[in-house]
Amino acid sequence: MAAAGTLIVERARVLTAVAAHDDPLGVVDRGAVVCVHGRVAWVGAADDVDAAARAAGLDPARAPRLDAGGRLVTPGLVDCHTHLPFAGNRAHEFALRARGASYQEIAAAGGGIVSTVRATRAASIDELAALTAARADRALAAGTTTVEAKSGYDLTVDGEVAVLEAVAAAARAGAPRLVPTLLAHVVPPETRASDADRAAWVDAFATQLVPRVAAARLATSVDVYCDDGAFTLSETRTILAAARAAGLGARAHVGQFADLGGAALLAELGAWSADHLEQVDDAGAAALARAGVVAVMLPAACVQLRLPPPPVARLRAAGVALAVATDWNPGTAWCETLHVPMWLAATHYGMTVEETWLGVTRHAARALGRDDVGVLAPGAHADLVVWDTDAPADLPYRIGGVAARDVIVAGRAAARLT
Repeated sequence: MAAAGTLIVERARVLTAVAAHDDPLGVVDRGAVVCVHGRVAWVGAADDVDAAARAAGLDPARAPRLDAGGRLVTPGLVDCHTHLPFAGNRAHEFALRARGASYQEIAAAGGGIVSTVRATRAASIDELAALTAARADRALAAGTTTVEAKSGYDLTVDGEVAVLEAVAAAARAGAPRLVPTLLAHVVPPETRASDADRAAWVDAFATQLVPRVAAARLATSVDVYCDDGAFTLSETRTILAAARAAGLGARAHVGQFADLGGAALLAELGAWSADHLEQVDDAGAAALARAGVVAVMLPAACVQLRLPPPPVARLRAAGVALAVATDWNPGTAWCETLHVPMWLAATHYGMTVEETWLGVTRHAARALGRDDVGVLAPGAHADLVVWDTDAPADLPYRIGGVAARDVIVAGRAAARLT
């Protein structure tokens, strides 16, 4: 019997997401993939697959095989920015924005993030775990095999820990890889009355919550919402410095509504990603490029909030790696799969097909501090999708994307859709 996580995928057009010669996507026509013990052992020409399987210790005649029938095979998609663990619904706010209300006006009236905080605080860990797992399963069916999940909708020390414990419970129950992030979202509503209360929350987050989460290994990184109406640049520095000291990656929402200088700060701190960036100047883009910080594009939220798109040409010219994510959240982007963000990235944002694909594979993985997902290369997790097309351009071209025929996680079938 073949070892668990063993699979040979053959007769495929393989998009490796590893640059080869002048092809940034590393496409192997008439290719194959050998997976052993849940990892990619080999990728190459289909004519060489049996020899490669034997070299990997497999009997080609007995190993499980999947005939892709000439279809496109890619790494499982990586959604590197979501707010999955939440309770409640804010469809009424969508209706208000459709009538012209701004995000800031809705928040000032008691809606926005605080509305979701009330619903999330009322939910149990089990309820949040079930909601998170169900959402991750829907993403998996559409080809997303790695999903980031941020906290940030409780806004108390114990509550944020509980939200991350719900993510851990969902990860144990489901097939997608859930990557947890501790998010400093906004200042709790209870602490907005005075500067002293606000400072006390920032201090508690940095000196209590970050070390507690790091010690329990409940998150791999810390994200801060650094913008008008959220955290200041100084507060962001305090929290992210604590994250670095605790051995966690640094990330931040920056420049969605105003450029507070967050890009330069993230570059200084050696952050993994800078997310949103509708507002970033030349100096900020250059700083991100020098430090190797990934810029995460979130077009679903940008379009829903009717914001101008980020300066993609500026970021590209500076040499910044671009990722694309859903920003799945209850207020500004109830976006369950990466297909529409891919389409928006290639249309509204002016990204190329190649940039869009790297944005949901290799670059998205980098934004999470990972090099073992988002690529089909020896040693990477054997997370693959067989798409019902042979053309990479079809996914961003078709509004709503292309059906995933087979979704493989760790070398095992996780979903069969067509």
